[in-house]
Amino acid sequence: MTHRKYVWSALACATVLFVGLNIFVGYFFTDARLDLTQSSQYTLSQGTRNIIAQLPEPVTLRLYFTKKNSANYPVTAAYAKRVRDLLIQYASLSKGKILLEDVDPESFTPEQDQAEAAGIRSAPISNGEIFYFGLEGVNSIDGRSVIPNLAIEREPYLEYDLTSLLYQLAHPDKPKIAILGNLPLTDNPLNAGHPVTIYSELRRSYDVTTMPSGFTSVPAQANLLLVAHPGQMTLNQQRAIASYLMKGGKALIFVDPLSELVREQMNATGQRADQSSNIPELLKGMGVDYNPDDVVLDRQLAQRIRAGDQQQPIVYPVWLHLRTGDFGPRDPVTASLTAMNLASTGFLAPAKGATTKFEPLLTSSNQASISNAQNVLQGMNDPAALLDQTDPKNAKIYTLAARITGHAKVNGLGEGDVNLIVVADTDVFDDRFWVRLGDDQQQPFADNAAFVLGAVENLTGSGDLISLRTRGNTERPFTVVQQMQIAAELRFRETLNVLQAKLAASQNQMSQLQQGRGLNAGSNTQLTAEQNGQIERVRRDIAGTRLQLRDMQSRLRTDIDRLGTELAFANILLIPAFVAAFAIAFGLMRRRRAQRARPKTAKAEAA
Repeated sequence: MTHRKYVWSALACATVLFVGLNIFVGYFFTDARLDLTQSSQYTLSQGTRNIIAQLPEPVTLRLYFTKKNSANYPVTAAYAKRVRDLLIQYASLSKGKILLEDVDPESFTPEQDQAEAAGIRSAPISNGEIFYFGLEGVNSIDGRSVIPNLAIEREPYLEYDLTSLLYQLAHPDKPKIAILGNLPLTDNPLNAGHPVTIYSELRRSYDVTTMPSGFTSVPAQANLLLVAHPGQMTLNQQRAIASYLMKGGKALIFVDPLSELVREQMNATGQRADQSSNIPELLKGMGVDYNPDDVVLDRQLAQRIRAGDQQQPIVYPVWLHLRTGDFGPRDPVTASLTAMNLASTGFLAPAKGATTKFEPLLTSSNQASISNAQNVLQGMNDPAALLDQTDPKNAKIYTLAARITGHAKVNGLGEGDVNLIVVADTDVFDDRFWVRLGDDQQQPFADNAAFVLGAVENLTGSGDLISLRTRGNTERPFTVVQQMQIAAELRFRETLNVLQAKLAASQNQMSQLQQGRGLNAGSNTQLTAEQNGQIERVRRDIAGTRLQLRDMQSRLRTDIDRLGTELAFANILLIPAFVAAFAIAFGLMRRRRAQRARPKTAKAEAA
């Protein structure tokens, strides 16, 4: 065979093999996926698979997407393809229980009427046409659930939204939740009096009722009691809650030494309210030790904020940003969490002689200390000074939320098995700490809702949705940079206090010199050489101290800027240079091998 025929034969065989392999894989491995993302964003979770497997009857999913003019919106068109591909996975896993239908609603067509009747929202586009992109789910018993608009901003939460729709169709009878407390859940003062987002989510998935402050018993039909910042309770009311728990009821309790959400309500309405909350006898009976006068300050988990005229963000140890290592890894409520934001939180501990099991769910870092709630409240007017209230010598890890299970004893009531979750913070509900709100859209940047709603789902028995809520948060914080920022801030604060004290002393000395000599701004009194020398020395001290302060501010980000320069050098020059050097070395090696092989080939041909 000639060389030319060999090449063309090889190309033909490769083409046939390529086409045949694609046909084989496409026919026998239609569900095969290779997901290399860290959080498996493109792989259906086990919770989704469980809900699909437990569907009691067939479900029809109708995907409404206006194809006309979609070419003008390539990002939305690509997202629509991903939605459809994901729905195809759902259908293939359901073994015929999920039927997928595509509906293309154009203007003035029966499909448009169908979309409007289903509750799919239209969006006008530039040429005056309309555009639909939503999902409707129906079953045979008139069950119906709708996602009016599949917004691309919700792409990280796509699987949760789709699976939640299926879950609602499969469970038309919503679990009942009784809510008790003084937290402004239904009238958020920071959102024009609208409900906080987590409360709206609860209303969407559960049958929610509110208990009056003068209650005498917990509704027996309630699947869960949610206590959020309770007011003063009588001993009989606390016993009523304990009785509910010991008869098999579940509870999710939020207390707080300093509720900033209540504080904002006070500022908005002018009405006084208690910013701290506690249920002393009940918590003690459940084996929980909690002090409403203590606030956790954490140097390592502290968020950075801008306050007043500060140009540089400052460390704010009252607002905590929890990361993966701060969540209970074995509890289904917290195992998948990646980030949470809390504010002015208290802490919990096992009570002395407790008979219940105390399992931490949320914890501080090992750089946390305790400060009095009133001192923290006063320090909020000077956020930079709050760092001075931290006590690094007595720093340790504190429990911020815990699951309580097992046998409990409550004074005057008796004993019994309980199952509840207690959280020492209520600002987890505050929208400003975890979600950006737009026009009918939510863009979470922390897992606050995932924690609260996951705890509700776990305690009411619908745990398959828990893992799905946290898959959308793809935050990848620069932890090294954050630690460097905090360390720089701490060094800055310590030196700043010294320099400011020196500046104040110098200014005070200057004032005394002028007053002592009878000087003022308009005086012409002649000064002696000694007096002029003293004043000049003090002026030099003041100028030098101010120069040091400016230098401290300029050096605050030196280490961080140097790290950024090193990373830029590594990405822009070092790594490409390494790849180029490797390619050159590999090419030289191949060339040498080829050169060595040529004499051997020549000798063989001569022989």
